[in-house]
Amino acid sequence: MKKRILAAALGGLFLCGCGTAGEVSESSLAQPSARTQNPSEVSENTETASVSTIPQTGWTTAVPASYDEPSEHPGNVTRLDYESRDFVRDGAAITKTAYVYTPYGYDGEADTRYDIVYLMHGWGGRAGEYFSFTPTKNMLDRMIEAGDIAPMIFVSASFYNDNSDRDFSSSIEEFREFHRDFEEFLMPAVEGTYRTYAESTSDEDLRASRDHRAFGGFSLGSVTTWLEFCYDADYIRYFLPMSGSCWYYGTYGDFRFRDNVDFLESLVKDRDLDERGYFIYHAVGTEDAVKSQSIDMAEEMLSRGTFPPEHYVFYQKEGGYHDFDAVREYLYNALPLFFREERTSSLYDRTTRISDVANDPVFGDWGRLIFPVNSGYFSGETLGDLSLTWYSHIDPDMTVEIANYLKTKTLSGERVFYDIYTDEEKASDPAKKDTGLFFFKGDPGTKFAVVNAGGGFAYVGAMHDSFPHALELSKMGYNAFALIYRPGADTACEDLARAIAFIHEHADELEVDTDGYSLWGGSAGGRMAAWLGSYGTERFGEKAHPAPAAVIVNYTGLSEVTGTEPPTYSAVGTSDGIASYRTMERRIEAIRKNGTDAMIEVFPGLPHGFGLGTGTAAEGWIGNAVTFWEKQCGGQ
Repeated sequence: MKKRILAAALGGLFLCGCGTAGEVSESSLAQPSARTQNPSEVSENTETASVSTIPQTGWTTAVPASYDEPSEHPGNVTRLDYESRDFVRDGAAITKTAYVYTPYGYDGEADTRYDIVYLMHGWGGRAGEYFSFTPTKNMLDRMIEAGDIAPMIFVSASFYNDNSDRDFSSSIEEFREFHRDFEEFLMPAVEGTYRTYAESTSDEDLRASRDHRAFGGFSLGSVTTWLEFCYDADYIRYFLPMSGSCWYYGTYGDFRFRDNVDFLESLVKDRDLDERGYFIYHAVGTEDAVKSQSIDMAEEMLSRGTFPPEHYVFYQKEGGYHDFDAVREYLYNALPLFFREERTSSLYDRTTRISDVANDPVFGDWGRLIFPVNSGYFSGETLGDLSLTWYSHIDPDMTVEIANYLKTKTLSGERVFYDIYTDEEKASDPAKKDTGLFFFKGDPGTKFAVVNAGGGFAYVGAMHDSFPHALELSKMGYNAFALIYRPGADTACEDLARAIAFIHEHADELEVDTDGYSLWGGSAGGRMAAWLGSYGTERFGEKAHPAPAAVIVNYTGLSEVTGTEPPTYSAVGTSDGIASYRTMERRIEAIRKNGTDAMIEVFPGLPHGFGLGTGTAAEGWIGNAVTFWEKQCGGQ
């Protein structure tokens, strides 16, 4: 009830402004015939992923219930007062207010730039409204935390002057002039204060950064958004009109939607927007009392053939009313589609700084876990010269490929990182914040593997010792996870046990087959795989889950044999000064004597930590390990 009252404050009278508001169009768009995919689900060709890969019309996807809850990494909202003018009346100098959301970690990296989204309220609304509705603020925090969207700046502004009337007719006058406030005062004030992609607040630099700017609004704010497209497409590339149509010609009750679409067509042509790029995500609810104006306009735009899906889509919320619950859902569906192409075009190469990858806003808070948290165990400034303690034969091309894989998958809307501990558990033990699973997805419904990097239980060398293996396994069709764990033998095994439990408990969501899974690891990670395989998850604090079908235990000096080992494959080099190949040979032989299948490959001249062994005598060992695993699952 409280939410409906708020909606009325925003646009309740707007709903009553015309006798035809409740009439429902009998068009094909009024009730889409079939439920389509989530707009954030795009094609697998992520390097060229664009908004054109989503259906042009369809249904929105509900916001996860967990996104209502406060985040452990909340953004900060700040009031910004700025000078403007009374454009409706006498042009007198006035002071206006906007509220600015900066994402968690904004103050940590002074060189990081952020995309920016301006949001506008409806009739009777006020600046800061989007952030005062707590579930919306929590959702933005959660989307950034989960990697659904990159960390970005949001601005909740107002088309009203502080002393302006808020009756319907004066509201129309105010939003019709808002574009002048936006161009001359609001945008320069915000982007002269916060770190956006605008190099300065000069008109030239504001225009040059349009690919990193979006504008959205609800109700009369939606009408304002359409006018921003009409006046300010030179400054803004992405638009989110929610529950409203374009009133460049006409007003409520006199939509003149054909005239408006005629004007939009001429605007696209005259400003060369097809080539320069623009994208409009138009949304409305099926129970929205003013949905007819949105549907009429959508039908007209879709009928022209001038607005293809890479530039315009129309989505409806099934059962959605004219309220902020609907607004949240539109934001949830649209925001992951914004800014993707610009970020995908700036992929990494060997010269990319490691810090730029770890701090890339696209990854949110978990980007710091791509490289060792214990920074004393790696060196090098760029991806091409990464060096990890105790490791050899690091392949820089693979490092670049993995970094780009994580970025393109994230930008395409796929989730590649999962927390394994709850917010409460991480608050109780802050070290658990430095854990998680990176998911390299294979074919839906296939078996999974968990790969554990080594690092002497002092750090996690995932970029060389687990990410490459997981990526290669995913290319073979398997679902592969790379675990980031707490250093220390006990805590590492606890984290692996939790990861195994997490995957089993979320198997349907992850689309994995839990029968016949495998555990992999090198060096310290090999010990983790062996211990969990022998002792089981219950030994390390989790309930009992099935044992793995096979463990892959590479270059580790583990000698113990309990008699409970799963089938075991091992690989090691003869020049390994840390884990003797003879110790590993003796262990494999002991496992065999206990009647368990086991095999070892010994590669002449190789030192410790060769990873995939690309370009060495060990190259191709991973295929032999997979064959061994498949054999344990009934394969040949």
